[in-house]
Amino acid sequence: MLDNFIDAHVHLNTRSTAKLDTAKKWNARFLSINTDIPFFESIEEQEAVIHDLQKEYPQGIKFITSFDTKFWNTEDWLPHAMQQIKIGLANGAAGVKIWKNIGMDKSVKDKDGKFVMVDDKRFDPIYEYLAKNDILLIGHQGEPRNCWLPLEEMTVNSDRDYFAGHPEYHMFKNPDYPSYQAQMQARDNVLIKHPDLKYVGLHLFSMEYSLDEVAKRLEKFPNSKTDLAERICHVQLQAMEDHEKVREFFIKYQDRIIYGTDVIEDGSMTDEEVKNRFEGLWQAHWDFFATSKELTAPEFDGSFKGLALPPEVLEKIFRDNAIKTYGFLT
Repeated sequence: MLDNFIDAHVHLNTRSTAKLDTAKKWNARFLSINTDIPFFESIEEQEAVIHDLQKEYPQGIKFITSFDTKFWNTEDWLPHAMQQIKIGLANGAAGVKIWKNIGMDKSVKDKDGKFVMVDDKRFDPIYEYLAKNDILLIGHQGEPRNCWLPLEEMTVNSDRDYFAGHPEYHMFKNPDYPSYQAQMQARDNVLIKHPDLKYVGLHLFSMEYSLDEVAKRLEKFPNSKTDLAERICHVQLQAMEDHEKVREFFIKYQDRIIYGTDVIEDGSMTDEEVKNRFEGLWQAHWDFFATSKELTAPEFDGSFKGLALPPEVLEKIFRDNAIKTYGFLT
């Protein structure tokens, strides 16, 4: 693995130090992304955890703040959300996240009962504030396209297994929710309306099924970047089909792709499991991007060849782009 790399998409939600010990062993750093997820603690508590972890690993952890939908459909919502954002930034956050609950949570609807999307004008003051103050927005909108497909048409086992076990989140079974296309268009509409907004489209812009579609967004929105979190298996699947095309994508967009795993460290794993989770992913991902080995992945059948990216490209994806984007020390 690259020395002094950055796992720039994790959720460190406990004060356990196992992940810190593992990071120090590998000379790794973390970007922990605070998110308004129902089974997470509050955004404020997530931040408190990060501040405690930073005391143990001062240069090893940065974080992203967010806002919740408390007081939605009332005049108190925007002042509350802006206060959360400003407090998080004042406390050291490297940016602000907007999550998929906007567009996919049935509790976030307008007064007419319609789902609210990220291009709703009520979010414009937030986008305008961030753009005016040169503050980064990172976004996870929608889900993998597989979420809207029947189980038998899904492309990777991890998605198939998850949505089989959680049909309530399987959008194919929820046709009254906004479509995949509507989710992607709403996100694009925000970037069109706010061209000065610095933006990271998380999870390959939720367009993981096609690097061509990811490339279109990177071309159309020059202030945008993307990350790889929890979508590398989709890249590997495409590499099995057209290795050289995938390799060329990473070389062409080497300055705009950021490595991350999306590991959620929430207390459900033992210390040994935490260590094994991080080390297993880091090594497998490095083998894919850095070597020409013949590899397999648990998410689909068949083998694929590692990309063997040039050293300077690996340095950008695994470290330098995160430094530039999130403000880590060099």
